[in-house]
Amino acid sequence: MKIITLTSDFGTNDWFVGTMKGVILGINPRVHLVDLAHGIPSGDIRAGALTLMLSCDYFPPGTIHIAVVDPGVGSNRSPIAIETDSYLFIGPDNGVLSMALSDENVKRIHRLTNDRYFQKPVSQTFHGRDIFAPVAAYLAKSVPLARFGPAQPDYVRLEMEKPKVEVGRIRGEVIYIDRFGNAITNVTVAHIGDIDPHDVSISMPGRKSFKLGRFYQEAREGEPIGVVSSSGFLEIAVNAGNAAKDLRLRVGSPLTVDGKGRSSRSYRPNGRGSKRDA
Repeated sequence: MKIITLTSDFGTNDWFVGTMKGVILGINPRVHLVDLAHGIPSGDIRAGALTLMLSCDYFPPGTIHIAVVDPGVGSNRSPIAIETDSYLFIGPDNGVLSMALSDENVKRIHRLTNDRYFQKPVSQTFHGRDIFAPVAAYLAKSVPLARFGPAQPDYVRLEMEKPKVEVGRIRGEVIYIDRFGNAITNVTVAHIGDIDPHDVSISMPGRKSFKLGRFYQEAREGEPIGVVSSSGFLEIAVNAGNAAKDLRLRVGSPLTVDGKGRSSRSYRPNGRGSKRDA
């Protein structure tokens, strides 16, 4: 039984996600559907790309990943499907797939143009239902990827800003705010791996510095702390609080990590190699 995952900014209050599942099951009832996340901020392609990147490779080989964060739906952006050594990825060619693909060996990329495999009529505003869902269902039935449309050489890529690493200092920034208000940064466990955690100071403009800990409750209630999260990234949290609100953080907010020594290990800017070390 093939696994199909779904990631979107559709939320769960409307019919969008359920309708996509209905289309998939109507074509191929012998699939297992998994919701990765549907609370991506509306139209936030980068947040969708990060979410897919941090979760996709926990699934077994052969899984089909659909990601629909698509503010350009109905425009000239292309719907695509990409096969790697491990997975199939389906979504708009707007960068939402790109971070997940950065650690993958891409075998082929195809534009989705063959409407034989689409739900009809195709809406200009709901390609998740009318293109991506049915294509995933047919791919799960082993229809060859080449039948869905012509090959293309590349895909749109989103780049993650890399931290600036100096001797004893790392300068990074917030890249994602989760539902708890924790601020995920682009500093990875590989960056701080050789820094003595007892000798680390994390600072942000206009705020008192705070420490790096192993878990949230190492800080006093209401106080900030840095923790290497399960994703392998450094996150900024407030014990029993909401770091984004309490510290007025947003995507792009800068931070500095100071300590004795620094990691000499190489790192991957998407953090996926380091998450296994977390």
